[in-house]
Amino acid sequence: MNALFFTIAMLTSSIALFDFTPQGNLDRWAVINDGVMGGLSKGSLEITPEGHGKFSGSVSLENYGGFTSIRCAVADIAVTESSKVQLRIKGDGKDYQFRVKHKARDYQSYITTFSTTGEWETIEMPLSDLYPSWRGQKLDMPNFDQSSINEFTFLIANKRNENFELLIDEIRLVP
Repeated sequence: MNALFFTIAMLTSSIALFDFTPQGNLDRWAVINDGVMGGLSKGSLEITPEGHGKFSGSVSLENYGGFTSIRCAVADIAVTESSKVQLRIKGDGKDYQFRVKHKARDYQSYITTFSTTGEWETIEMPLSDLYPSWRGQKLDMPNFDQSSINEFTFLIANKRNENFELLIDEIRLVP
């Protein structure tokens, strides 16, 4: 009976992909700016005293730039056709992309764009809605249909010079 209860609980409960806390560790995170292509955008990630991740900075279109991102590597996490990512965030009214990868070595990311309201909100995105893209181009491949993820990313690239701030409370996987 305990095994059945455990199985049902695993199928109905969400998994924290990352939960920011005041004592949190950002070792699994990396900031990727457009400087890899000569751009001048600057992004950073820090933990606020309240225990939220703060992705902030400025996007510059100079020198063929235009994006900044934060990426988190995770051990392979099993997903299903109906899995969703749930974000608890507070944005600044701007649009952001959320991306996942099945394998870090894959060239394509699976992405979706979400808008923020300036208030704390929970956004839920079915993984199956994420479409494949590489260097800003949508690929002629199926939407996300893999059995696991091992990386996720937040990216801002709205084709304009702008300052930004996105507060992230937690990122969860909902079966």
